[in-house]
Amino acid sequence: MAEESEDCPPCKAGSPAWVMTFADLMSLLMCFFVLLLSFATMDVKKFRDMAGSMKDAFGVQREVRAHDLPMGTSVIAQHFSPATTKPTLVDDVKQSTTEKEHLDMADVDKKRIEKELAEQREKEAEKEAEKIRESLKDEIKKGLVAVQLQGERIVIRIQEKGSFQSGSAVLNSSFSPIMDKITMAVRAQSGEVIVAGHTDDIPINTEWYRSNWELSSARAVTVAHGILSDGSVSPDRVVVEGHADTEPLVPNDSRANRATNRRVEIVLVRGDGGNGKSTIQVIR
Repeated sequence: MAEESEDCPPCKAGSPAWVMTFADLMSLLMCFFVLLLSFATMDVKKFRDMAGSMKDAFGVQREVRAHDLPMGTSVIAQHFSPATTKPTLVDDVKQSTTEKEHLDMADVDKKRIEKELAEQREKEAEKEAEKIRESLKDEIKKGLVAVQLQGERIVIRIQEKGSFQSGSAVLNSSFSPIMDKITMAVRAQSGEVIVAGHTDDIPINTEWYRSNWELSSARAVTVAHGILSDGSVSPDRVVVEGHADTEPLVPNDSRANRATNRRVEIVLVRGDGGNGKSTIQVIR
């Protein structure tokens, strides 16, 4: 071990040299940090923000209970009041496209088309009726036959005068030429042919006919056979009806009116109105 130098003061005092050096260093460092701290300034707001973010990052949260929700203030509610409304005189026309209105419009169009077709058929029937009147003009003047138009139907009316004897269903022989003209008119038309017999209100009860029902039906059958006699008219088109005194043209209050009601009507239903077979219909 080396001997201590006599020239070193610490060695003379009996303390090592490195102890004094470390104490001086610590004193200097402390003074340095105190000096740094004296020059440093702290932003409180930034410190709080940093501390709050650190709390949220490490899961430290504080629950704040709100007893009343914050409410806003409406400027309109405070300073606006609605004015009194008045009805306008201008019609408000709106377009609607509901399914019901579409159906209603379709029905209107359908009815309009049907009406136009009916008017057209009536005009055609009037032309045909005029042709029949022209062919029977002499008989019409004598009051033996009448031709009328009922809608789309042409009615050839055979009066009892000159065609049947009173209380009889046998056609007079002198009426045969007229029957031929009527047959030609029926043949020129298409559709159903209704032959209907009518009487007055005076009851009949003979060995041939028990009532006006049988008399009216028998006369209608006689006229139907006259139309079908030459085979030019198909029997499938013919329908026979007996109405007795149930459908008078005029009141049965005089001799002339009763003569008018005793008749046989040939109704021409224009178009395909046949039912496929001949029938005899007695109205009861």
